[in-house]
Parts: sequence; structure tokens; C-alpha cells
Amino acid sequence: MTHLKRLEDLLALLQTRGLLQAGQAQDVRNRGRDQARHVLLDKRAELRRMLGRQRVTYAVSEIELVASFRFHRADRPEALLDEESITRAVAEALSLPFVTLDPLSLDYRLVTESFGGPFAERHLVVALEETDDGLTLAVADPWDRELLDSIERFKGKRVSPVVASKSEILQILVEFHGFRRSMQAAEAEFRSDLPDLGNLEQFYRLKGAHELDASDQPIVQAVWYLLNYALEQRASDIHVEPKREEAWVRMRIDGVLHRIHRLPKAVHAAVVSRIKMLGRLDIAERRLPQDGRFKTSFEGQEVEFRVSVVPTAFGEKVVLRVFDPGVYVRDLGGLGFLPSELLVVERLLAARSGMVLVTGPTGSGKTTTLYSALHHVQNPRINICTLEDPIEIVHEAFNQIAVQHRIGFTFANALKNLLRQDPDVIMVGEIRDPETAENAVQSALTGHLVLSTLHTNDAASGVTRLLDLGVYPFLVASVLQGLVAQRLVRRICPHCAVDEVLTEEQVLALRITGAKDRKLKVRRGVGCAKCRGTGYHGRTGVFEVLPVTPRIARLITERAPAAEIKKEALNDGMLTLRECAIRKMAMGETTFDEVISMTEEQVLY
Repeated sequence: MTHLKRLEDLLALLQTRGLLQAGQAQDVRNRGRDQARHVLLDKRAELRRMLGRQRVTYAVSEIELVASFRFHRADRPEALLDEESITRAVAEALSLPFVTLDPLSLDYRLVTESFGGPFAERHLVVALEETDDGLTLAVADPWDRELLDSIERFKGKRVSPVVASKSEILQILVEFHGFRRSMQAAEAEFRSDLPDLGNLEQFYRLKGAHELDASDQPIVQAVWYLLNYALEQRASDIHVEPKREEAWVRMRIDGVLHRIHRLPKAVHAAVVSRIKMLGRLDIAERRLPQDGRFKTSFEGQEVEFRVSVVPTAFGEKVVLRVFDPGVYVRDLGGLGFLPSELLVVERLLAARSGMVLVTGPTGSGKTTTLYSALHHVQNPRINICTLEDPIEIVHEAFNQIAVQHRIGFTFANALKNLLRQDPDVIMVGEIRDPETAENAVQSALTGHLVLSTLHTNDAASGVTRLLDLGVYPFLVASVLQGLVAQRLVRRICPHCAVDEVLTEEQVLALRITGAKDRKLKVRRGVGCAKCRGTGYHGRTGVFEVLPVTPRIARLITERAPAAEIKKEALNDGMLTLRECAIRKMAMGETTFDEVISMTEEQVLY
């Protein structure tokens, strides 16, 4: 079928389905040749950038051509007639399934080993699933029956085609095959028959082991692929984990780890060395843990990576934590506080002196809350100083000081010296020992607003934690303005959210009073391409805000247990983490499963 014939068929199909108007179709016929030339130049330039080479071959498809006009859909004028909607219409007309490709759900080995990179890029095919007698194939050109017949003869299997947009297929091929080429080049150059010296299962050590060059171009390219992919997928952490025969790359997205790649064991050490170079760590040191950091840019924004390297049984494991200033420094209102809670928090931060503590386990978002609180109180008339271990996000509005335990510069003695710097607001990264607790309380007593964190399960337990660290009860009662406990729950994906009703068992599990015979409507995500089939997209905070009232201050002075303090706070209107999460569920922001898994029911005796 000729290009012109297929274009006419496509225009007729779109008009028949009510997606394209007759005048728009005529515009494509009149300006199609010039438009195709512009699209070709743009696509070739983009492909050169993606592939990192000058010579590329590319042909503009009929679907790309029509989509490039950016017409408004005839049936929905508020929406554009984009490549996805056109491809979906073509798939439906040919009675073929349409899929949106999720990189995290694809089998990396199947995609890269089913077809060579040049063949896959030329014919735009991605293998999705393979059995003994069949192969499911995503194609961009569903009209090319000759290609499918050729693949069936070559593979000796029945090919079941599904249709995906060309841009998605090309992106998958560039990322997967580009990473594979980097790994193959590195493995071929650095493969060694010598034993793995980083593996603790080895019983001997040979001299003259081949050392991998971390500045080699394939390794540089491979690490670039990993970092870029992590930023595109909104990953918060990247794990490079050595195993006995290979290494894994996993990424944490919306709080859940996904395995992304498998690395040849021969190049694992080189990848680690490259990351160490970026983080300015000691490449030769493989016996001790190391920490570092480096910055890069993504879509015009500066992004920082914090590097942690530790020796394990099979070699060095690396974790890179992604710090996006746009995520870590936000308005308080964007953290997920309910309106009543936000008013209380703003009132706590308006105090000229005293202490505000944020509590919760590791990974619960305490750092984000602290930075956002500092951003809220920041103005040119006050001096904000922070003590951190390490500095999470460098922010020019704050005077940030890194604690260094190896040379004796701890939170406690750093806080003593900081008081000579005329601070108005002090942020202490964490109160973890009696000396730090005592100095923080003394700072709050002498007219400073002190913000810090504690590792406790709820807000009231933060009081008992301070008392356990040796702070006198009357001092805690006099300086403590309030405590905020928090957790992170996943947000429901807005693109695939549907309504449902809680079952009787779910209502009983949540202990919602007065709801026994009522149908409580909530929402959940059924899973789509935007959320990678999880039903969730992003996270939000749930909070327990406990202001220290005169009655609670009296209980603190009397060394009352945490349960009694919490009971008094509940009488004053405080919401528990579970109650806050239930409200988020009722508002359609999260699900029953997240409420149950991320918050605990508090029983007060």
C-alpha cells in the first residue's frame, strides 16, 4: 500500500469515526508534503540526541503527520487529536488491541534479545510476551503484514500483534537497546576470568586482578541511562545491588521498589566506580561505607543525588537518593494537611521561640515537612540556621551546617557554637542523644524557634522520648509548642479512578462509627498506563498535629504516660493518623488498603 493511499485511508477513517472534520482533512492534503519535511527534520534531530550519533534513519508515518497538525478533535473540541488517539482509532478499525507501553512492566531481556537494536529501531517492534509457540509483539505500523509474516517465519512462532504509538515504541527501544549496547561494550572490554574479589564467598585473593576503568565511555553512557530513566519515572531512590551471578538495578517509585535492569557482574564494579567518581568518593576504598553527593539538571531543573555505598557479601551496594528541590521545598498547603491541621501548624510556626517536633519513621516525609516549614517562616528579616547530617537539600535562603561525627563535630557541640551566630530559627536534623536534646531545649528557652525530628510512632510518644533522653519534665512543658506525627500514603491515580462502596468488613476494620448500615462511597484506581497499572500516582501526607495546651503541659510536668497525653489531645480535637487517613479516603485521595497498611489503630486504655 502506497504512502498516499494509506494517508487517504487514515483521513477517511478519522472522519468516519468523528475525530476529524472534512476541512481539517483537506488541510492535511494541501500542506502534508511541507509539514512532513518539518516533522522529519525535528524527529531526526531528536533521534540524534537520544542515540548520541549523527547518522540516523527515520521515516514519518501517516499517523505522525496528522498528529503534527495538532487539530482539535471534532468530537471533543477541548482535546487535541494526538498520536495516541489516532493510533487507538486505527487499532480499533483493524480489530487489534491497543496498548500503552509501561517500561517498568516490560521484560528487559525479552525486549533486547528478541530482536537486534538496528532491526527493532528500523521496523519499530517491541516483544511483549513469548511462549513456546507464540510471540506477542507491539508494532507501530499495523498495516505492514509482510513484516509480521517475516517474523513468524524467522521465529517459527505465531505472532500476535498489538498496536502502540510510534513515539512510545521508539522511546522504549532507545532506552533498552542503548543501555544494552553500553553494557555489552563494557562487558566485552572488562570481562575477566579472575574471581570476583568483592564477593565474600571467595576464599582467596589473587594479585593482578583487572581493575575496571570508571571513565570508560560505555560505563559513562550506562550510568547516564540509569539516572535519566530514574528522573523520567519520578523515582525517589536508585538501588544498584550485587548478586552472586549478576547485579540488579531497582528504583523506588511512589514508595514501592521496582526491578528495572540486570547488569552483567563483570561491569558492576565499574558502574559503582563511576557513581563514586560522580559523588567524589574514594574509588579504591571498598571495605568501608561511604557517603557523597552530586548534582545534575533535568528538564531545566537542578536535581541532587545523595550517594551511599556499603560493602555487602557480593560486592558494593549503591543507593542514590534523588532530591528534587521542587518536591522537598513546598508550600505547607501542598503537603497534605487538612485545613484545620494547617491552621494549627501555621500557629505553631508563628511562635517567636520554643520547640516544634516532627515525628515518624524513616521515609515518612519528615525532611520535606521541615524544609517546607523553614520555607514558610523564611524572610529577609530573620536568620535561619540548620544543623544536618548530611545536608539534604542545599537552599541559599538558609545557613546550612553539616555535622561531621568523624572529627567530633556533632549535633550537640555544633548547636553550642551555632548560638553565637545570632540565629532566629534553628533546625536540628534529628534529636538522637541526651546532649543534643538538652542543647536544643536550652536554645528554645533562650528565645529561638527550634525545629527538629524524632523517631516515634505518634505525636504523644515524642514527649516521652524527650523525657527518656533526660530532659526535665518542667523544661519540656515550658518550651514545647507542639508535635506533628506523619506518614505518607499513595494517591489514587486521577486518570483511572472509579467509584466503589466499602464492604461491611472494611467498615468494621476502620471502626467508623455510625456507618454500620450505610453505604460509604470511596474511590480506587483500576490501573492504567499513567500509573503503570498500580492505580496510584504520587503520595500525600497524613498527619497528627498535637499542640501543647496548658492542660497537656501540666500532664507533661506530672510525667503522664503518652496514652494519657494523647487522650487529652483527642479531647481537644486532634485527629489521629488513622482518622486523618480515613478523611483522605473519604475525599477520594487514597484507598482503604493504604489507610490500613500505613496507619495503625490506636487503642487508649
